Amino acid sequence: MPHSFFQDRSSTNGPSQIYQFGLLHIGFWTFVSIVSFFSLTLWYGPYDWFHVLHIFLQAGIGLAFTLFLYWVFMHIWNRPFVYRASIGLLMVFLVAFVWTLVRIELFMWVTDAGSKWNEFGGWHFASVFIFLCWSGLFHGMRYNDLLQTEHRIMLKAEAETREEQMKRMRAQSIARDAQIKMLRYQLNPHFLCNTLNAINSLIEVNESAKAQGMTVQLSRFLRHSLDNNPDTKITLENEVNALNLYLEIEKTRFGERLSLDFQIEPEAKVATVPSLLLQPIIENSMKHAIAQNESGGTISLYAEVKNERLIIQLSDTGSGSKIAHSKVGSTKGRGVGLRNTNDRLKALYEQDFYINIDILPSGGLNTRIELPCEYLNGENHHHKQSLGSPSIKESKHE
Repeated sequence: MPHSFFQDRSSTNGPSQIYQFGLLHIGFWTFVSIVSFFSLTLWYGPYDWFHVLHIFLQAGIGLAFTLFLYWVFMHIWNRPFVYRASIGLLMVFLVAFVWTLVRIELFMWVTDAGSKWNEFGGWHFASVFIFLCWSGLFHGMRYNDLLQTEHRIMLKAEAETREEQMKRMRAQSIARDAQIKMLRYQLNPHFLCNTLNAINSLIEVNESAKAQGMTVQLSRFLRHSLDNNPDTKITLENEVNALNLYLEIEKTRFGERLSLDFQIEPEAKVATVPSLLLQPIIENSMKHAIAQNESGGTISLYAEVKNERLIIQLSDTGSGSKIAHSKVGSTKGRGVGLRNTNDRLKALYEQDFYINIDILPSGGLNTRIELPCEYLNGENHHHKQSLGSPSIKESKHE
C-alpha cells in the first residue's frame, strides 16, 4: 500500500494498527458473506456448493475493490471536505456498479443459472449499500485513530509540562536555598561589623556626608538582597549593576586599595544569567584576597559571547601571602559559595554549563563560567557543545 493506514502514527504503533485494520477489513467481508448466505442463499434456494463458492468469490473481489477505495480515500484525505465527499461518493457508486456487473456475470457462470440482468437494480442497490457501509467503517476507524493520536499527544504534552514544572520547582528550591545561604554571607556579622565600624569612623572624623552615603549604600544593598528573586534570569548588565551596590560599600571601606577592572562586551551585556550569580564569587574575593592583602588588589570581570556561549571570567590578585601559593591553602574557605553557584547552574541548565577554577601564579583565583547564550525575549542562540561534566573543576599551578 502506498500509505500506512494510520499515517499519523509513530513507527512503533503503525504496524499493529495496520494489522488491526486488516483484521477488521477481512472481518467485514466475512460478515457480508455470512449475511448473504443466510438472508439470500438459504431464503431463495436451492443452494449448493456453487452458490457458496459464488459468495466467497464475490467477497474476495469486493475486498480488492475496497482496497482500491482505501487508496483513493487516503490520497484525498487532506483535501477540503466537499471535495472528499464528492469524490468519495462518486467512487463508491462507480465501484459498486463495476462490482455488480462482475458478481452477476460470475453468478451466472458459476451456478449455470439463467440471465440475471433483469435483476440488476436490486443487485446494484445491495452493492451500493455494502460499499457505503465499508466507507462508513473506514471513516469511523480513521477519525477514531486521529482522536486517539490527539489524546496521546495531549497526554505527552501534559507529562512534559509536569516534568518541566518539577524541574522548575527543583531549580526554585535550590535557588531559594542558595539565596538563604548567600544572605547569610551578605548579612554575616563580620561584614556588618566592618561596614558599621567604617561608618562610625567617618562620623568620628566629621565625615558625615560620607557616613550618610555609606549608610544609604548599605541600605540599598540589604534591600536588594532581601527583595531580589533568585528564581528569575536577568541581563548580565543588570546583574553587574546589582553587584555594584555591594562593591560601592567595599570601595568606601577599602578606598584605593580596591581596584575594579570590568570589561563586558555589548553582546554579553544583554545575555541573561541567573540573578545573584556573581555575588558569592565576588564576596569570596573580597574576603580572601582584598581584605587580607595590605596593598589591596584588583577584581577583574570579563564577559563575551563566543560560539553562541556566554563566557564570564572573574579573577582576583590574591592575598599576597606565600601560603596562598601553596596547593593546600589556596582555595581554603572559598568552596561554599562556589558549590552553591554550581548547584544552581546544574538545576537550571542540567549538563549544559561549565565552571572551571584556576589558581593564578599570584595566588588569586580565576573562575570561568560558560552558559548557553539566552536573551529575555526567549530566543536561545546556544547550540549543544560537549563541555564535559558540569561540576566545578580546579586546576593548580606548580
